Order: sequence, then structure tokens, then C-alpha cells
Amino acid sequence: MTNQDAGAAYVAGTFDTKGRELTFIADCLRRLDLKTVTVDLGTSDSPTITDISAHEVANHHPDGRAAVFTGDRGSAVAAMAIAFERFIATRTDLGGIISAAGSGGTALATPAMRHLPIGVPKVMVSTMASGDVRPYVGPADICMMYSVTDVAGINRISEQVLSNAAHALAGMIKNHRPPSLATKPALGLTMFGVTTPCVQGVTAALEERYDCLVFHATGTGGQSMEKLADSRLLAGVIDISPTEVCDFLMGGVLACTADRFGAIIRTRIPYVLSCGALDMVNFAAPETVPDRYRGRRFYPHNPQVTLMRTTAEENTQMGRWIGERVNRMEGPVRIVIPEGGVSMLDQPGQAFHDPEADRALFDALEQTIHQTAERRLIRRPEHLNDPAFSQVLVANFLELI
Repeated sequence: MTNQDAGAAYVAGTFDTKGRELTFIADCLRRLDLKTVTVDLGTSDSPTITDISAHEVANHHPDGRAAVFTGDRGSAVAAMAIAFERFIATRTDLGGIISAAGSGGTALATPAMRHLPIGVPKVMVSTMASGDVRPYVGPADICMMYSVTDVAGINRISEQVLSNAAHALAGMIKNHRPPSLATKPALGLTMFGVTTPCVQGVTAALEERYDCLVFHATGTGGQSMEKLADSRLLAGVIDISPTEVCDFLMGGVLACTADRFGAIIRTRIPYVLSCGALDMVNFAAPETVPDRYRGRRFYPHNPQVTLMRTTAEENTQMGRWIGERVNRMEGPVRIVIPEGGVSMLDQPGQAFHDPEADRALFDALEQTIHQTAERRLIRRPEHLNDPAFSQVLVANFLELI
């Protein structure tokens, strides 16, 4: 396969304000013998020299280009992001995409990147890449590179950073790995550090029959798994560690969104749910814990991660929240409860052992979930990380399949 056959490198951004920097990237790519397509995302309505004009992109907005060129920067950027996302979905020659920007341009380019398939090379050079990148990366495989200096001209620093970014994209495009020809169906599993033995037991039992994809339950991990489910790329899910719900409801730092479990509801794929790590809320360093939680039971996971034990009242709230969503699942579902404890820290002699709080969670789930022939709740005496419990999860999943 030649470089020209590899698909085009799309250089997208606000060429009306970042034209010099984006053109520098495009020139680097052309020198590497890659087909390059420049796309203007500017909202000033100023003419630029690009392969695809801002007007052409704006025409893809559901309400037409007039919705983009409003004269108001905030609404214009939001509208152009929508237009660009729809535009990029129409391209059949896209081999990879790169952009460079400050906060506005990053928010403009990354939604389209997030909606490209996993595996399509995506590079975002940004002044925002040294902070919280979750709003930009989300559940996608976007490579964000900190620009060091502002994206404002070509200087001894920016030429190095932008050149490295261009060469990174070129390497990804030229060496793109084709999709695996493996015939095993894919299975999604969620894991947290304190549920690792359970997940390892399930994976060991199923890996000969399934391509086991394990997602770290860090907020975006659950979103990534559900994105694959929505894309019909998973044959089923064993959701061992829905701990992101704790952070969502209690204000932790590894929260899911309100759409957690939504993909299971929409797709009706075989689904086994357990209670892994529903005993903890995650915060950063101890001084970041909100004042309202002072005096609670904490466990220092490491200097940057502080865990807080959930109470019986919070567990009741979580059980009802999860149960209400389970009731909307119409596919084959099993909820398997480990009455012996839900994490490494939740067992006799450990910091979060609290049978009363666990019982509140389990009872709320059982009282909220409407059981049917397809939707069943099973209570087991084992601890979540007991090897016997892993086998129970496997047996229930295979029964659904």
C-alpha cells in the first residue's frame, strides 16, 4: 500500500485565525508524501485558502450555513462543531485527522473526532492538553498534545511541537493496523482495582470463546464500553464494576453520566450486572474532599486518590437509581449480588467492611427491580472476589447467550 492509498490526512481548524500554524502542519504532511486535505472551520466568514471552505462545512448544519455565521462567537463555534461533525461523517477518503487550537478551536474540532470510529488516527494539539482533557477526549482514542506555547505563530518551540504532531499522525496513517480478523465475539467487562480478581476469573473462563475487552471504570471507561455496545460491536456485557455510579450521585471525580446503562437499554444485548466497588466514592488528594464529607470514613489509595466509604443511605439511593434503569432493560438480564462484600476493602478486617451498608444496597436493588422471565435478580453468599462468584457470573452469562 502506498502513502497515497493510506487515506488522506485531514488538517482541520480555524484557518482564519490559525492559518499559519495549520498550514505548517499540512506542509509537514505533504513532505511525507501523504495526501492532505485542509478544512477551514473558521466562523468569521473571512475567505481562506483551503481545500474545503468554512462555507462548505457550514452547509452541513441542519439549519444551513446561516446557523453558523451568526456574528456571535459562542453560538457560531457551537454550530460549526455540529456542522463539522456531520461533514466529517460524509468523507470516504479520511485516513486520519489533526488540528491545532486554543480552547475554542479544541472544543470545535474534537466532537467530530470523538464520533470517528476507534482506530482512525486523531491528533489534537492544544493549549488545553495539560489540564482536564475529559471534555475533549471523552470515550474516544484522541491523542492530545500540549502545545507548550500558545498556538500563535511559528517559533522555535511551536515548530518542534507541530512538526512532532504531524509526524505522529503520519506514522499512524502509514502504519495503520487493519481490523483484526478474529472471529471470536467481543465481550465487555468493567473493572476497578479492587475488583480485579473477579474480572480476571471471569476473563480466564471465557477468553477461549470471547474477545474479552476490559474497561477501567473511571467514568470514561464505562462510556467507552457503552459506545461500543451502541455501535453493535459487543456480543454482551458483564458489568462487574458499576462504581462510576457512586461518583455520579455523590460528586466524586470518576463519575459516569446520566446515560449509564443507556446502551444496554437501547441494544437489548445479553447483560450481567454485579455490585463491584459500589462501596466507594473517589476523590483526588485529601484536601480536595468536599467539606460536607468531613468526618466520613476514608482510605488513602495513593497520594492522588482518596476513597470514601458509602453509607447505608447512599447505598439505598444508588440501589434505587440503578434499579430504575435496570427496569427499562428489555433484553436478557441477570443482576447477581455478592452478599459477602463488593470490593477488596469490603471484607472482614478491611477498611470498608460494613455489612449494614451493603445490605441497604442489596435490599434497594431487590425492592426496586421488577423481575420477569428475562430480568432476574440472584443473591449469592460469596464475596465478589471469591473464585466461586466469578464462576456464578460466567454461568449466568452463558445461560443468557
